[in-house]
Amino acid sequence: MTTPSSIADRELVLTRIIDVPADKLFKCWTTPERMHEWFCPKPWTVSHAETDVRPGGASLIVMRGPEGQEMPNRGVYLEVVENRRLVFTDAFVEAWVPSEKPFMVAIIEFEDLGDGTTRYTATARHWTVEDRQAHEQMGFHQGWGVVADQLAEVAKTF
Repeated sequence: MTTPSSIADRELVLTRIIDVPADKLFKCWTTPERMHEWFCPKPWTVSHAETDVRPGGASLIVMRGPEGQEMPNRGVYLEVVENRRLVFTDAFVEAWVPSEKPFMVAIIEFEDLGDGTTRYTATARHWTVEDRQAHEQMGFHQGWGVVADQLAEVAKTF
């Protein structure tokens, strides 16, 4: 059995207090037509997004780089608690079909602080310490931080 202390060495966490209600942030995460506005740090964009937001539902988000390279991200939702929590993984590509190489489980939490602000916590749990280190070196904190800022701006428009 995995203990909490053994998870910490495979986990990256970003927490922000965002001046937007939790329901609007959740809506951004579950509205594929708007993901191109915030989901990846510019100059990257989202060229395609599909979401079936329910436990077991598949997602496909294709990120496009400034030179036209495309990075498809397939996954499956594990848990959906409206306006509170989304958990998804790339360990499956659809309907419990395993992926070639699982990288992480993402846990996105929206804690309503009662004054129109939200504690937003994005956690990436990796299968290996090496995957966590690679994700950190890819710029997890900076990239996911930029995305959180973009998310906040788009959420204000809902």
